[in-house]
Amino acid sequence: MAGSEPVTSPDQHKPGHRKAGRIGAVVTAVAMLLMLCGNHEGNVENIWLIGIAVTLLVIVIGDVILRRNGLRS
Repeated sequence: MAGSEPVTSPDQHKPGHRKAGRIGAVVTAVAMLLMLCGNHEGNVENIWLIGIAVTLLVIVIGDVILRRNGLRS
């Protein structure tokens, strides 16, 4: 069925580029913080924008620290 191609499972495939993911997360967080300068009146939008941006940055920083300490491959 597979012919000459080896049969592999999805978890055996190489994951995406980590550096591109980190850069994308930081750029997205900065873009969300730039959205604070808008024409909205309420603060609910501000809370969500700041919360999601901080969460993205915490995930990126946590990933860097865990990889540096060898706790994550």
